[in-house]
Amino acid sequence: MKNKFFLISFLPAIAYWYLEENYPIKIAVIGGLALSVLEISIEKIFLKHVHKISWANFFLIFFLGGLSLLGDEGRWFKLQPAITGVAIGLGLIILQIRGKSLFAEMMKEMNPDQNPPEWILKILELHTGIFFGVYGLWMFYVVFYLSTDQWLFFKTLGFYLCFAVFFIFELLFLRRKIKKMQEHALQKEVLKQTLHR
Repeated sequence: MKNKFFLISFLPAIAYWYLEENYPIKIAVIGGLALSVLEISIEKIFLKHVHKISWANFFLIFFLGGLSLLGDEGRWFKLQPAITGVAIGLGLIILQIRGKSLFAEMMKEMNPDQNPPEWILKILELHTGIFFGVYGLWMFYVVFYLSTDQWLFFKTLGFYLCFAVFFIFELLFLRRKIKKMQEHALQKEVLKQTLHR
């Protein structure tokens, strides 16, 4: 069901794109808002709860949709992924500055007996925050300077492709860092044994 829900989360953006191409902006925005209601209802019915980030996005979409309807301007509606990306990015970075870790808390909840080292989670969380912040800023550019077709791509498939590339580079970076740490620990042990002779 989670895989199906993942696809359903694309519906408001796809509906807006289709309706904007064929109907006035107000109809496109109303269609996008209606499918946002459907999306959150499906999440509640099938997953039995609605995540906090889903609620936040839902209210943000309705706020921006309201501005779009008042101004008869679709750009407001399309700003949702940009604002969400910057907010998530800033949130993760601020948690790091405060010495807290959302990823560490999530890992403890999911599997309290087996967690990766905290320093790995902190690096991953910081870099993920930077990724979301940069992608959010990119989405601001997309809204104001690119077409709705391009906005739809970067709101849906483009985001997941970019995140996959980011994650591959992040895994390579962490692997290299762990290897260097192991080499450093080995050199330290050899030096220690040499000094004790």
